[in-house]
Parts: sequence; structure tokens; C-alpha cells
Amino acid sequence: MRILGIDPGLRVTGFGVIESRRQEIKYIQSGCVRSGNGDLSHRLGVIFGELSNVVSQHELQHVAIEKVFVNKNPQSTLLLGQARGAAICAVVAGDLPLAEYTALQIKKSVVGYGHAQKQQVQEMVRRLLNLTQTPTPDAADALACAICHASFLRASGRKGNITNKPQF
Repeated sequence: MRILGIDPGLRVTGFGVIESRRQEIKYIQSGCVRSGNGDLSHRLGVIFGELSNVVSQHELQHVAIEKVFVNKNPQSTLLLGQARGAAICAVVAGDLPLAEYTALQIKKSVVGYGHAQKQQVQEMVRRLLNLTQTPTPDAADALACAICHASFLRASGRKGNITNKPQF
């Protein structure tokens, strides 16, 4: 089963694709969508377009995305929410089920500690996927999100679609 993990961001959105079989996980692809510094609508279009390409390139069964946390700056939270919305639209356009996890859930699943540092997440993702190089922080967070979802599916015994669709 192929799972896409997404770490949404307005400047940089991380993505990671893994394959999960029984107790094994295998790295397929990861990277970052960089939206630039232009007009907001253009930047959101870049996120939607690039993630739509990722969705169409892989035979995905599931997608997991990190939930937005509330920043001290409401404007930053709103912008992050719009980037997340563009990512969700790419998933919905691909007719894929979507699961949502908090950063705390993802870190606890991958590192064993919900308040782990970025470097700890990067290192555990590198080890779990047997990578020769450490992924960038955004790609590592996206891969961690996918690994978290694979763990959830294994623990729950689910293989097919789940009903955790985004609520609008």
C-alpha cells in the first residue's frame, strides 16, 4: 500500500511517499514544493499543481497530512491554513482518502516522544526507511506523517479506505 505524507507550508510544503507491507516500510520518493515569494494565489496554485503531479505519479491508496497548529500570529496561522487547503484540494482531486494527524501524534509515532526536535525526527525517518542521507526537515516531516499513518493502519487492521475525510 502506498501512502503520501504531506507537511503543509506556504513557503515550503514537504511530501513523502512510502510503501507499507505488513511490518515493513519502504521509501519511494520525497521532496519539497517551493512556492516562491509572489502573489498568494499563485503560490497556492504552485502547491496544488505540484502535489497534484505527485498524486498522479504514484498509485496511492492513502494520504496523511499534518494538522495546523495555532501560532501566536493569527495571520501566519491563516496563511498556513490556506497552504494546507491547497494541499487537501490536490488530494481530493485525486479522489484519495485523507487522514489528519497532529505534530504531537506524528512525533510520538515515529520518535516515541511527542515533543521531539526536528533533528530527532529526521534521524528516525532516516533509520526507519534505511536512507543513506538524512532528508531535509520538511521532507522528513512529511515522511514521518506517512509512517505515522502506516502505523495507524497496521494497528487498526485496516487496509482499505478509511473514512477520515477532511471536514469543510
